[in-house]
Amino acid sequence: MPSDANIQPAKRLFLPEQFEVTTWEAIAPYFTTLIDTSIESKEQLESWLQQWSELEAVISEDACWRQIRMTCDTTDPALEEAFNYFCLEIEPKLKSYTNTLQQKLVASPFTKLLDQEVYFPFLRQVENALSLYREENVALEAQLSVLQQQYGVISSKMTVVVKEQTYTLQQAAKFLQEPDRELRKNVFTAVNERRLEDRKVLDELFDQLLALRHQVALNAGFDNYRDYKFKALGRFDYTPEDCYQFHEAIKKHILPLQERLLEHRRKHLGLSELKPYDVDAVAEGEQPLKPFHNGQEMLEKSIQVFNQLGPYFGECLLVMQQKKRLDLDSRIGKAPGGYNCPLAETGVPFIFMNAVGTINDVITMMHEGGHAIHSFQSHHLPLSSFKEYPMEIAELASMSMELFSMDYWETFLPDADDLLKAKQEELERVIDVLPWIATIDKFQHWLYTHPGHSVAARTDAWKAIFNEFAPANIDRSGLEPYFEANWQKQLHLFEVPFYYIEYGIAQLGAVAMWRQYKGNKEETLERYLNALSLGYTKTLPQLYETAGIKFSFDADYIKELKAFMELELTKVGL
Repeated sequence: MPSDANIQPAKRLFLPEQFEVTTWEAIAPYFTTLIDTSIESKEQLESWLQQWSELEAVISEDACWRQIRMTCDTTDPALEEAFNYFCLEIEPKLKSYTNTLQQKLVASPFTKLLDQEVYFPFLRQVENALSLYREENVALEAQLSVLQQQYGVISSKMTVVVKEQTYTLQQAAKFLQEPDRELRKNVFTAVNERRLEDRKVLDELFDQLLALRHQVALNAGFDNYRDYKFKALGRFDYTPEDCYQFHEAIKKHILPLQERLLEHRRKHLGLSELKPYDVDAVAEGEQPLKPFHNGQEMLEKSIQVFNQLGPYFGECLLVMQQKKRLDLDSRIGKAPGGYNCPLAETGVPFIFMNAVGTINDVITMMHEGGHAIHSFQSHHLPLSSFKEYPMEIAELASMSMELFSMDYWETFLPDADDLLKAKQEELERVIDVLPWIATIDKFQHWLYTHPGHSVAARTDAWKAIFNEFAPANIDRSGLEPYFEANWQKQLHLFEVPFYYIEYGIAQLGAVAMWRQYKGNKEETLERYLNALSLGYTKTLPQLYETAGIKFSFDADYIKELKAFMELELTKVGL
């Protein structure tokens, strides 16, 4: 296991140390130099690749900071303007020059001499990008980058009043855990009524996104954006048909287990029927888990948890704290959601989230902390492209960390009963999320294989798919309007289309990692770190194999892992 998380920024050998990204005109000469460079040997090619990588890293980190600052404060027009400037003035030109560099790389006779054991995934990605590149799509993709961020701007303004105090929707969600059913119902109603206020605005935004995405696909020679995006995401190891089979397997094997857990909750709450505002609640006489009071306390306790898992893990979070690479508390004007943002040049990533003091926040922190470990582990790789690992391995890193860390959550919840409840909630979440992943993924397949559809058709399709995977033992009678467009709460649909099945693949992988961990902690953590340290220098099946598990999400594998989860659920009283 590594012993030192004090990673250093990559040393610049091509760009001046004081260089900062300002305008395209300041960047362009470095691209021109790379285009004009004569490559006469394998060694020169590798040196040229390192120069290109350095330039990519500096530009990437600048773009990341623009997005981080804007999501941390969506009320500052200067931050939004800086982000939009990059999307509209720098990124389009960047894509054109990158395409030229990729052509130069593929055309070089020395490319064939590179170590294929290391370079194969990168070169495959380059050839894939070249096959998709269309000059006419550059401007469209710039428009998409700007439009997609409007979802966060709109959502960040959504607030509700509870007990005469104003809360973000993320903050208000904590009331859904309270034993007071009338309070839960009122908060649930207020939150959903607030969402409905912007339903039309979000539908209009989504229609714009759909039209632009479809045009991108047509320009690249595809019939629909789904087929285009599968190729653009580099999904070399599975197909749309595999996704459909995943949907059916989740419906067959996981949905009944989810319904069993919900029935357990209904009985625990002493209710005749379970309403949507009951699924996170505690019973009368109980109190919701309160593992921390604010983001600073959550961070300090998270460092303790990671230290118990292994000193290296805790040190990674400590370095992030020292370098102020975290923004954890929810507040008005902050974009929704949570993420870990790798920073390609300086190496230490940034965690963004909206903590309000719940056990779900602890789980999110463990999740994003797993992503952060991935960033630390892959920083040593010589090319920026080697660090651009696919989401199926990125989410394995984060979801595995949720399960690995559970044994040490007594730092947050020293009472044994509270700790048991927290473990129950995490295992329930693992089960609950899989049908939702299948719902969102199947909906995306419909969205992009039915171009030009109306809002009414989209609503009908959503309701049908939602009902297909929704637990039958939640009574939604009288609340139906709130579920007609509740897909709008899923930011991935707006900001990162088709990025969602990865969560399902990785969640299954994380369960397999946890099963392995329970047999041999030290060996599993070593395999985990080894897999993360490879970045994207191996294929997805090879990365999973390095981690000690198989890359699979077929029905038999889901059934096998479900059986393991059922045993673990009984151990925590579920």
